[in-house]
Amino acid sequence: MSTETKPVKTPSLEKIIVSILATTVFLGIVLFGALAALTPAGQTVIQWMKTLFALDSVQLWWYVTRASGIVAYLLLWLSTVLGLAVKSKYLDWALDRLFSYDFHEFISLLSIAFVVLHIGVLLIDRYLPYTIWQILVPFLSPYRPFWVGIGVIGFYVTLLVTITFYLRNRIGPKAFRAIHVLSLAGYLGVTLHGFFAGTDSPLPAMKILYIGTGLVVVFLTVYWLVLHWQQSREKAQAQLKARRVAHPVRAR
Repeated sequence: MSTETKPVKTPSLEKIIVSILATTVFLGIVLFGALAALTPAGQTVIQWMKTLFALDSVQLWWYVTRASGIVAYLLLWLSTVLGLAVKSKYLDWALDRLFSYDFHEFISLLSIAFVVLHIGVLLIDRYLPYTIWQILVPFLSPYRPFWVGIGVIGFYVTLLVTITFYLRNRIGPKAFRAIHVLSLAGYLGVTLHGFFAGTDSPLPAMKILYIGTGLVVVFLTVYWLVLHWQQSREKAQAQLKARRVAHPVRAR
């Protein structure tokens, strides 16, 4: 939940060309793979892959969505912790501030990627299939709709915070800080979703995971709030002292 800004670097022409070429190659590989899959040889390879990795198994995609959900939660937790640490300067003694800032940004994007995998797999899962509306609209889930809906809202909040991260120079630092505080609400929603809707939550290991990581976030949040209160108090005292120096009370 970092609220500090840094100048946006304009990418060089070489980087732009490399990005365009990399995107073109990637799209070319995807197109080639899609066309190859339509050939008899491609169908043979697909069938071989299904046999090798049990892609026809009903349980496979359920395992994938569970695993990706746990990984997404851990990444979001780490992003939240790094954001709080950057804001409160809690880890400045151990980590370079610029590294913490950039790593926080990277982890945020990676957590969203795993969330997309977590919910996208539900569209092809045959054990408990979801429709696109049941995934995108909160509280429409056939499975524990309230807690799944809380998770959907938490994801939307996290996505909003991440997007505004790249618009901070447009919306201004004040609005950016105000929106970025919502990252705590996003983390809380995702945590409640995982704890009450996750099928692995009854396991002692998962309970320890959620409680332990949650306590770390609570500690850093309280530390940040206390530090912010102290800084505000010191600033107010300094302003009061400056006014007294500038306008001393005249003795009668």
